[in-house]
Amino acid sequence: AMNKFFFWMALAILQSLVTVQAASLLDGQNIYQRECAMCHGFDGISTMASAPSFKRGQGLLKPDSGLVDHLKRGRNACPSFLGILKDRQMYDVVAFIRTMYP
Repeated sequence: AMNKFFFWMALAILQSLVTVQAASLLDGQNIYQRECAMCHGFDGISTMASAPSFKRGQGLLKPDSGLVDHLKRGRNACPSFLGILKDRQMYDVVAFIRTMYP
């Protein structure tokens, strides 16, 4: 009985240390429409030659962390969002743009 108690206590402690949050597609969509759509298109088809079209899968071969790094650094006409968006918000945007590609 005591072993079960320690098992459940250890499990509770681990769960409190590891916070896993699902990405918010709605938050990602709102941020995308506000910050990204003017170049990447509201439907994911870019309006600028240098901006990837997410609906066509362009630029989406990187892992999520690589895309977030891109958002933090910026590139060409795309500004850096470091200090503007929180990491969680950037992951929300990445999750949303991944829904554009069929």
